[in-house]
Amino acid sequence: MKRIVAIIKPFKVDDVREALAAVGISGMTVSDVKGFGRQKGHTELYRGAEYVVDFLPKCKLEIVVADEDEEKSIQAIINAAHTGKIGDGKIFVSDVQRVIRIRTSEENEEAI
Repeated sequence: MKRIVAIIKPFKVDDVREALAAVGISGMTVSDVKGFGRQKGHTELYRGAEYVVDFLPKCKLEIVVADEDEEKSIQAIINAAHTGKIGDGKIFVSDVQRVIRIRTSEENEEAI
């Protein structure tokens, strides 16, 4: 099993959710986060004063999928989150050793 974490622009969350649903991925966790990469923030003007916004709003999506669903999930995220502009985000993939559904004690693929 794989854990896929995607950091994307907030306005792309619904598009990514729909794209993942279209390839059969239904469960996910979404968190509002702040951060920066190459963008390094930007400057804004408020009431005549200039200030730097270091951390930009992003959304973090987390899903756990069976090994055979890894590529189609990644491709769905890329296709839905892509704008072609700086700050589109990143995808991180890691191995998952074990998953347990608390309610039924089902494990691994049955628990996803």
